[in-house]
Amino acid sequence: MITALTGFAILLLIIVVIRIPIAFAMGIVGFFGFAYMQGLTFDNLMDFRWNSTLSMAAKRVVDTSQEYGLSVIPLFILMGNLVTKSGLSHELYRASYAFLGHRKGGLSMATVVACGGFSAICGSSLATSATMAKVAMPPMRKYGYADSLATASIAAGGTLGILIPPSVILVIYGLLTETSIRELFAAGFIPGMIGILLYLCAVRYVVWRTPEAGPCGDKMEWPERMQALNGVWGVLTLFSVVMGGIYGGIFTPTEAAGIGAGGAFFIALYRRSLSFGSLFDILTDTARTSAMLFAVLIGALIFSNFINRAGLPADLLELVNGLDVPPMVVILVILAIYIVLGMVFESLSMLLLTVPIFFPLVDSLGFDLVWFGIVVVVVTEISLITPPVGMNVFVLAAVLKDVKASTIFKGVTPFWCADIIRLAMVTFFSSIALFLPELLYR
Repeated sequence: MITALTGFAILLLIIVVIRIPIAFAMGIVGFFGFAYMQGLTFDNLMDFRWNSTLSMAAKRVVDTSQEYGLSVIPLFILMGNLVTKSGLSHELYRASYAFLGHRKGGLSMATVVACGGFSAICGSSLATSATMAKVAMPPMRKYGYADSLATASIAAGGTLGILIPPSVILVIYGLLTETSIRELFAAGFIPGMIGILLYLCAVRYVVWRTPEAGPCGDKMEWPERMQALNGVWGVLTLFSVVMGGIYGGIFTPTEAAGIGAGGAFFIALYRRSLSFGSLFDILTDTARTSAMLFAVLIGALIFSNFINRAGLPADLLELVNGLDVPPMVVILVILAIYIVLGMVFESLSMLLLTVPIFFPLVDSLGFDLVWFGIVVVVVTEISLITPPVGMNVFVLAAVLKDVKASTIFKGVTPFWCADIIRLAMVTFFSSIALFLPELLYR
């Protein structure tokens, strides 16, 4: 265990002090840590036989690059980029506003609902936050919403992108733990809906305490509401085909991603929102994001090989058994670690760094790995709006240059509390996450 913990300390030092990107930091520490476990020392550095270590690293790179299941990642990213370009975010917001905008805090509520809908086809929290900031912020400012409430509803709503399926992070978790991606997508649906409802309650709480923070918008009549719904047929159809096909066992998640990307392309063509220039930008952005994710994943897998070789999962299990505490106490400690790590790590890096360590322990304690995946993603969502490194908050601060990050962090507190309530619900009532997987597949 000492060797593995030393590797973690060196990794944190490299990331925080030297500021090497985490993908390369994990790869470097994992590579040399694995070599150390093979007998590398300063004395035999020049004479050391690197064959097994190089073979391990090369195998990770090649196997990851050729893994068929990972093709789902660039395809879902492409689908989200095409949907973003087609302007469906505006239609989603308009439809949400038609039904909620006339209420106190209604524009913030509409933003949360629109974020949830956009998440269902985007799968990225950062992309959801950046896109909805451009769509929702102008009308909220027009009606005099407080910047703290307006930006917080966007930042919190954006976190739904990594839980509501299809989710890239759920795909990566499934591949890391060899858990059914189809079951993970089914398990994420109900907690995602609960998240939307709790965020709406958070908005109501804010406008109850400070009514001037969220004035009412204009009320639309029912014919206008029905007309607004006409604009979201593309989102509903695409989501229904992709997720319905996965849930129904008609096609695999990878096939669903391909169908979703193709459907998003035809929707963008139908809406005349594509040009050769914009299509090139979409494809290059998809390639860039996919390459970044693959680099981080390969680095994490190399680091995982090192910590497994060092025996950390087995040592943790032995330590936990020696403590003689209830299994749920172990889960609560793991969640506390995630919340602390979320203050300094971004979500994907935190997930890739910790899941290879914790999931063998959780599995050996008898917990369901699908349930644990949803718990991990929910606590990862919390990290996206937790200071000092709340990635969604800083994305918003970059997009809305006249709003300080401190203002967003202040406004996001009620939403953070709502997330803690949801985390407690999913943790102590596992049936919330496992209801659909058990109904459909077990």
